Amino acid sequence: MRRLKLSALAALLSLTIGAACAENSTYSLKSDAGQTDRGSSQNKDLAESGATLLKKGEYLAVASDCTACHTGTKPFAGGKAIESPVGEIIATNITPSKTAGIGNYTEQQFADAVRKGIRADGAHLYPAMPYTAYATLTDEDIHALYSYFMSGVQPVDEPARQTHLPFPLNLRFSMLFWNTLFLKSPGYTPDSSQSESWNRGRYLVEGATHCSTCHTPRGFLMQEKEDQAFTGAQVGPWFAPNITHNAVSGIGSWSQQDLVTYLKTGRLAGKAQAAGSMAEAITHSFQHLSPADLTAIAEYLATVPDAQAPAQGQSRFQQGKAANNLVAFRGEAFSAPVKDEGARLFSGNCASCHGSSGQGTEDGFYPSLFHNSATAEQNPANLVATILNGVERDTAQGNVFMPPFGEQPNALNHLNDDQVATLSNWILRHYGNAEVTVSASQVAEIRRGGPASPLVMMAQVGVAAAGVVIIALILFLLWRRKRRQNA
Repeated sequence: MRRLKLSALAALLSLTIGAACAENSTYSLKSDAGQTDRGSSQNKDLAESGATLLKKGEYLAVASDCTACHTGTKPFAGGKAIESPVGEIIATNITPSKTAGIGNYTEQQFADAVRKGIRADGAHLYPAMPYTAYATLTDEDIHALYSYFMSGVQPVDEPARQTHLPFPLNLRFSMLFWNTLFLKSPGYTPDSSQSESWNRGRYLVEGATHCSTCHTPRGFLMQEKEDQAFTGAQVGPWFAPNITHNAVSGIGSWSQQDLVTYLKTGRLAGKAQAAGSMAEAITHSFQHLSPADLTAIAEYLATVPDAQAPAQGQSRFQQGKAANNLVAFRGEAFSAPVKDEGARLFSGNCASCHGSSGQGTEDGFYPSLFHNSATAEQNPANLVATILNGVERDTAQGNVFMPPFGEQPNALNHLNDDQVATLSNWILRHYGNAEVTVSASQVAEIRRGGPASPLVMMAQVGVAAAGVVIIALILFLLWRRKRRQNA
């Protein structure tokens, strides 16, 4: 990812400095020692500016979390499957390979792909690629990204497998109409009434870090509901929670330093810990951002409202308390009948790490199950998904791992849907939001990857209906023509 090729760097410099390079070549050809020294000095400065440009592009690629989707086995070579409500979308090869990647893209074609979702061949990308957010990126940042991907990334001449969505969503030209409805014009306009840091935070949140892609609910056509921005949304088996400043529904009870700590480490003791796609974002992106940028993000999010949420009530980070019900069957054989199956499942699968009272460890490495967003949400998806899929993230503080209890080969114990529902309800009842219940059918849905969108079926029905109408119209015209001929 970070390997630089000197020959490519030289080519980049010749493109970016244009006439200046030619002028410096003239200096280097002259025999005058002073002019030669001057040319050497300028060439050195130009090389340093080129290296700075590549570093900026690399930083933007990290902020944009490109590797999370586009790295399967080799950096940026694609091939990774992205689960979406309409089917599996395969990330493309974005290395500078001229046969399998984007090596033949001009900078304008690259900009169109990133900000408009249009490939060099004119085909449309699906919005699993967050180009609706990247449309915010400035020309300067697009130039830095292009320079990095063309000269700072190792080419991989292995084409990624193709995306095959069900008909009619496999017709990419349909995205033309979607973009007409929902894609904003490229660019970012700062708010002069706000601070430079606030504007930087907004630029990152709405652009490179594309927070709304996960944290904003989507409509029937999979578009973001702008009037509910950042209020939380289902993303596959996980629920991306409300990150507005509302103290009840969002993270308004967090200080700006709390959010910086969470983005840097992936956890905030007694409140939340990152799992699923957020754990990936922490691992590959947020923890590597500068302190100034993390502070800017926190400053901006501290001003994002949730107009539809209650202003009063108990925060999801304050629900639940320590409880120990294991004494009820302590000393009995595990095979003995126990009235509280949830307690036994908790004892056998959770208590050894999270404590018999759900209190976790003092250092927070094993989190408390009360005062925890995963057990206090109205949507229990994160609790169920954590049990089924486990947790893994890597930060500067070390690796965090919780084994899954689903069907994975490395599962600590394979729990069925009824068992996961029973365990989840016991945890919610004792440590979290007792008003929320989990059914075995909900567990099965999350095990399958989350709710499916009705869009595919509705689109197929719509196409079929349109086909029937067209056939009926053709038959009617033929019938009328024949009738006129017989008249």
